[in-house]
Amino acid sequence: MNDNFPALAEFRSDHAMHPASDFERDFVACLSRKPHRISPKYLYDRAGSALFDRICTLPEYYPTRAEQSILTHNATEIAKYIGPNVDLVEFGAGSLAKIRPLLDAFAPGCRPARYLPVDISGEHLALAASELSAAYPDVAVEPIVADYTAQIAWPDGPQRRRVGFFPGSTLGNFDADEALRFLKSAATLLRGGGLLLGIDLIKEPLILHNAYNDRDGMTAAFNGNLLRRANRELGADFDLKCFRHYAFYNPSMQRIEMHLVSTRNQVVALGARSFVLNEGDSIHTESSYKYSVPMFRDLASSAGYQPKAVWFDTDRLFSVHWLEVPAAHQR
Repeated sequence: MNDNFPALAEFRSDHAMHPASDFERDFVACLSRKPHRISPKYLYDRAGSALFDRICTLPEYYPTRAEQSILTHNATEIAKYIGPNVDLVEFGAGSLAKIRPLLDAFAPGCRPARYLPVDISGEHLALAASELSAAYPDVAVEPIVADYTAQIAWPDGPQRRRVGFFPGSTLGNFDADEALRFLKSAATLLRGGGLLLGIDLIKEPLILHNAYNDRDGMTAAFNGNLLRRANRELGADFDLKCFRHYAFYNPSMQRIEMHLVSTRNQVVALGARSFVLNEGDSIHTESSYKYSVPMFRDLASSAGYQPKAVWFDTDRLFSVHWLEVPAAHQR
């Protein structure tokens, strides 16, 4: 493809991963105000999800590797915290790769009774769920295609202790008030159970910079795919040659910011509307907040959790936390 983002196979689907009306409404709102900002959830259509899976294998992208090592080396201890025969809910499940070492750590007959992976990328989730179900026939795998930050219609079934799994430091994509709101909502769902989640740690800025500016350009392609998706699903006319991927660490906010920057003055059509983007204007597509352990434990406590165990990789780049939710938890 003749644009500023690395070429990738064109993915097409007759089924939008997220309702086009929501995508269009939010993109129109993004372009109608400054600063231009849109939720990172729209990065994850089928093509975006596949690209993110490739990013997770890159040498610069340490979070997946570090978290996987934590889950693998501490799986037996983590399984004891989770407990036997639970309903295990994974938020933003993606490829379902991180659940496997945990399932392997349970004693016979003690694996989760049901595993409920939630993701907005339906085709991607269906394939991953089918493969997982074949590998673990004793676990009822029931994928849910939904935005896990919205109201979800949970499948019926026997009342069991519920445990949440939220890997990948995805909580870092939320601003502080959004993170608190999600944690409170999850605590209501999981009362009497617990939440296992990954949190990326504050660290040397160069490590962070390299993780979001890989030399293969996969993160640039992932970011630029948002515009391809808008062209395909919304009838927009973004010229990808006129945008640059730009990601940097903002130390005052303790977050990585990912942007698409306009390289010239231009007019973009989206449906029946037109929007002016000047040279240097950016669309803020994702933030990734980094935490210290005390910062995160304070946040979890304020959302009604009781922070318990925390595990680290050998380089202490990443952390995995076990949070308990009292049975009497109230929203």
